[in-house]
Amino acid sequence: MRRLFQFLLLLGAVILVAQIVPYGRGHGNPKTVQEIRWNSPATRTLATAACMDCHSNLTLWPWYTKVAPLSWLTAHDVETGRAKLNFSEWQRPQEVDLQEVMKVIREKEMPPLQYKLIHAGARLSDNARQQLEAGISASWIADPPGS
Repeated sequence: MRRLFQFLLLLGAVILVAQIVPYGRGHGNPKTVQEIRWNSPATRTLATAACMDCHSNLTLWPWYTKVAPLSWLTAHDVETGRAKLNFSEWQRPQEVDLQEVMKVIREKEMPPLQYKLIHAGARLSDNARQQLEAGISASWIADPPGS
């Protein structure tokens, strides 16, 4: 019991000291320049629930994103996500192509586990996942990035 108390005390001290590191707390959203033209409001709703926090400039920043080390993980995920695919900057070419996006949706690689654990709306049923895949595909084909 004493070791557990010492461990918890040490863990608390480490978390407290981690708050000094400034990375991950400057939560701003760049301006949306040109959002993809969604094929339907339903597709946008699904994308908002499962994708847009990391793949758009419309990120919602809950309170826990201001506490290290969660702030570090969140900031890294958003920066990486926006660099690869950003539905709010559709005027520029995207780092990934449509086939890659379809693959990660189909194989349930996106949204990542750590996101689904905290965001119930991102836990898509197989039907919702198929609708999202079809909707993004139709939207992308009708309005390719960088056009």
